[in-house]
Amino acid sequence: MKAAILGATRGMGRALARAMAERGDLLFLLGRDAADLEKSARDAEARGGRKPGSIGVAVCDLERPETFAPALGAAEQALGGLDTVIVTAGLFATQDQLEADPDFARRLLVVNFAHTVAFCEEARKRLLARGGGTLCVFSSVAGERGRKPVAIYGASKAGLSRYLEALDHKYRAAGLRTVCVKPGFVKTGMTEGLKPPPFAGEPDAVARTVLAGIDAGKPVVYAPPIWALVMLVIRNLPRFVMRKINF
Repeated sequence: MKAAILGATRGMGRALARAMAERGDLLFLLGRDAADLEKSARDAEARGGRKPGSIGVAVCDLERPETFAPALGAAEQALGGLDTVIVTAGLFATQDQLEADPDFARRLLVVNFAHTVAFCEEARKRLLARGGGTLCVFSSVAGERGRKPVAIYGASKAGLSRYLEALDHKYRAAGLRTVCVKPGFVKTGMTEGLKPPPFAGEPDAVARTVLAGIDAGKPVVYAPPIWALVMLVIRNLPRFVMRKINF
């Protein structure tokens, strides 16, 4: 693959960049912090046995839409074209934190939905102009159902999941493969300090699951896979049950 990864400096994005470098994919890393990007690129090069400087980087911040087109353009130029764009970046906070900080809640909603969709639209157009490709975007199981502990965060991911589903319906025949990744709880810096629930995942294992999904062109990937069964149950619980449980 010739892949640009937005959010490759931390957590699942960094694990995915490492795994892709190790198997020989050509990468270009995007993120909001130039120093972190350079560290991640050098790390991926070492793991993939690449020469220093072979993995390029560009600043791309989901809070700054003006960075989207230049960053993707830099990736296309460096790689000689793009066939895969992966988005793992986003904001997270607990429901209590978001209710206590309306300004951050507004930022999260804009970044996780509006600006992520805007970035995906830029990526979609570029991929389709080259005959198609893969757009892989991390949403969340939090968007599967209205749930008390993730009311605001889940709403942002629910909108993103529906957008990605619509892209799959509209553009699959034109050659665009849309992969919506729905992680459950994964042990990363984003979830540090929170009590891991059953079936909590590790970034490296999630990366392997996601790569298998990308290779197969699956429209939806749950990671860890057990969350597909968990959310099947949750989606079918009656509303009066959902009101009583804290899940």
